[in-house]
Amino acid sequence: MQTHDIRKRFLDHFIKAGHTEVPSASLLLDDPNLLFVNAGMVPFKPYFLGEQTPPYSRATSVQKCVRTLDIDEVGITTRHNTFFQMAGNFSFGDYFKREAISFAWTLLTNSVEDGGYGIDPQKLWPTVYLDDDEAEAIWRDEIGVPAERIQRRGLKDNYWSMGVPGPCGPCSEIFYDRGPEYGIEGGPEADEDRYIEIWNLVFMQNVRGPGGGKDNYEILGPLPKKNIDTGMGVERVACILQGVDNVYETDLLKPIIDLAAELTGRAYGAGSHADDVRFRVIADHARTSALLIGDGVLPGNDGRGYVLRRLLRRVVRSMRLLGAGDNQATMGTIINKVIDLMAPSYPELETQRTHIVGVAVGEETSFAKTLAAGSKLFADAATATKKSASTTITGADAFTLHDTYGFPIDLTLEMAAEAGLSVDQEGFTALMAEQKQRAKADATARKTGHADLSVYRDFLDRGPTEFTGFDELVSEARVLGLVADGARVPAATAGQELTLVLDRTPLYAESGGQMADIGTITTGSGVRLAVTDVQKLGKSVWLHKVRVDEGEIEEGDEVLAAVDTAWRHGATQGHSGTHMVHAALREVLGPGATQAGSLNRPGYLRFDFSATGPVTESQRREIEEIANAAVEANYQVNTFETGLTEAKAMGAMALFGENYGDVVRVVEIGGPFSMELCGGTHVASSSQIGPITLIGESSVGSGVRRVEAYVGMDSFRYLSKERALLAGLASSLKVPSEEVPGRVEQLVTKLRDAEKELARVRAEQAQAAVSGLLDTATTVGSTLVVEGQVPGLDANGLRSVVTDLRGRVADRQAVIALFSPNGEGPDAKVPFVIATTAAARDAGIKAGDLVKEVAPLVGGRGGGKPDLAQGSGTEPGGVGAALSRIREFVG
Repeated sequence: MQTHDIRKRFLDHFIKAGHTEVPSASLLLDDPNLLFVNAGMVPFKPYFLGEQTPPYSRATSVQKCVRTLDIDEVGITTRHNTFFQMAGNFSFGDYFKREAISFAWTLLTNSVEDGGYGIDPQKLWPTVYLDDDEAEAIWRDEIGVPAERIQRRGLKDNYWSMGVPGPCGPCSEIFYDRGPEYGIEGGPEADEDRYIEIWNLVFMQNVRGPGGGKDNYEILGPLPKKNIDTGMGVERVACILQGVDNVYETDLLKPIIDLAAELTGRAYGAGSHADDVRFRVIADHARTSALLIGDGVLPGNDGRGYVLRRLLRRVVRSMRLLGAGDNQATMGTIINKVIDLMAPSYPELETQRTHIVGVAVGEETSFAKTLAAGSKLFADAATATKKSASTTITGADAFTLHDTYGFPIDLTLEMAAEAGLSVDQEGFTALMAEQKQRAKADATARKTGHADLSVYRDFLDRGPTEFTGFDELVSEARVLGLVADGARVPAATAGQELTLVLDRTPLYAESGGQMADIGTITTGSGVRLAVTDVQKLGKSVWLHKVRVDEGEIEEGDEVLAAVDTAWRHGATQGHSGTHMVHAALREVLGPGATQAGSLNRPGYLRFDFSATGPVTESQRREIEEIANAAVEANYQVNTFETGLTEAKAMGAMALFGENYGDVVRVVEIGGPFSMELCGGTHVASSSQIGPITLIGESSVGSGVRRVEAYVGMDSFRYLSKERALLAGLASSLKVPSEEVPGRVEQLVTKLRDAEKELARVRAEQAQAAVSGLLDTATTVGSTLVVEGQVPGLDANGLRSVVTDLRGRVADRQAVIALFSPNGEGPDAKVPFVIATTAAARDAGIKAGDLVKEVAPLVGGRGGGKPDLAQGSGTEPGGVGAALSRIREFVG
């Protein structure tokens, strides 16, 4: 019975029994305690906890689940999956033990013709909680299971809770006896490898107190209503009904293993346990990755993104270890197979196929570079470790692999274990901690002139600088201190540059992507300081980088701190414009386009966001139009403070890289159009931003794109330049401006046609030049060598000619080698192509070997397959020697 049929029979069975079918929830439910949905009941937790009233009294679902705590067990055991499907039926104060047990039993044992699974009742062993006489009696007296096949177990095995105070209750689990070849007799108590759990019936009837572990808590009393929560492992039932030894050989995983075997040339089940584990890892992790990407996860360096990255990279590495070539891209083929297999149950995978495959392939490409650089370093470290008679790779080596080559520590641990080594994890952790501390200190030092930060201790102890810049651009203040060359100074005079600390300031300190204000600090006596930068120390003390232009400033002076109004106006345009672009991006690209960094300064903004591919030209135009429509709408910009929880409940978005306290500042533009947590300065209404013009879109890393834009007058100036450029082109082409694109396209078409004609002529000339090559070919030993120089051809042209020549001598033992020296001096290039016939390859002559032999002689490199290989060099003078080397090689 196929897995999709197993799922359908389960749902049909419970729908017929009055249950409402509930589609699988996303793997990414908003639950602070869970990285992923890891059990079928998770979407129903609010109902079981009494937080919400369920819209139905009975429900059934097949829920997508991911558990990664046992990731290292995948493939080693026969039943661990990171992704699995949990079929469940649920009662919210409706039926209880008798019905739950009966529903499970009838589905498992009814004949296939009657909609059941047709499992032999003699193979099933129920377990019940120690004192659950009621459940045992139902199994024994009503279902008819012999007493000797019903076992009682304790809190750890047969009592369920969420792991925290709340609903709980005894369980009744159903086990399937796989037979004596899998272990000893005696039921689940004796051997859970032979007796495999397939269904867990939870009788949710009590409330538990605090405590740890599965059995270290107190039962406080009964629930007001008794509920049912069950879970049947779809993969385990498939294993039984399909008659296979493990979950990896079922119909939704074995085809992936077969594909991996085809791609790598290795066989599954051929006697190598290590290979079998790798095949299982590929099948399991590829499937989990596809489901995670489909639910919105992208590869990253922490949280859910790190889990996905680890899964994908384990697939790539397992394929390499099974024999896939270093340059062999396999992820696209494998993920497409996963989607083919899973889409009948999860049609959204088919809808998102391009996106899912694109993300997986992108990570494969990225990891290939990491592996190429890091694997050699690891091999060197492992060799050095063994030579030193040690079995532990140093923390320093592991840290270098991580810091320089991007190797996750778990990959290093895995590779070390395969090499029979361990890793000094404590040393690695210590070096990581040191690096983080250095990075933090370096960043702070850059912002404070590499000063000794202890000089600012008094200011930190005194309390935060009062920021007045939201309400005013000029503020009265007092000089708390002056710091020059890393030391406190009592005064500074004209020409000096230093850091100044005030008790209050209207000048914005760089943060949240917004650059610092510039401005002036003056006194009534004519002292004038230019403020060139403002930074925060410890998120509380404003450090003003100043230059004394006139007079002498002293600690304790009363001053006026003023923001450059033109600068601030441009800065607010840039920052508010960033919010508008963010909102427009999400509207066009979807909620997955979340912020990954930003920078805004007067008249300019750049915004980084999560994405799997470039923004198309039509999307770019739409983003620009939506953002500018919001500008024209003249939305009011409202700012207010509220609690973090309340802000998130309103839908306010948190910004990348920010840590928020309990009270946050919300910036709302146009009601629902844009609402973000933000500490920056903004315009009063959206029309003050002025026009927004996107000027560029690019990639800045795996899964992250960047858009850049001008706003306000800078946008106008940019558009003015573009208009002038267009007018110049129109004048040169002697056509109206609106006809310039069509005219340019015509010219480009003509140019391409001319290039094609030139290529055709060159090809004809090349054919003419090589027409006599067969006549002048020489025989070396038993091998016909067709060789020569054909100037004017690129690699594609050479390959075409060489392939043609090989076809003419396909019945002979022959080698064809052509070089095309072009140019002179530093611009010289020597592409070359070598091909062999089948008879030559049978004689041990391979094109790839020949290319490696001759490439150094022409100052280049190359490679390829036994039948056809190519390369390129920069030394035309070496062609003669290369041709001689070919004749020597085949002789």
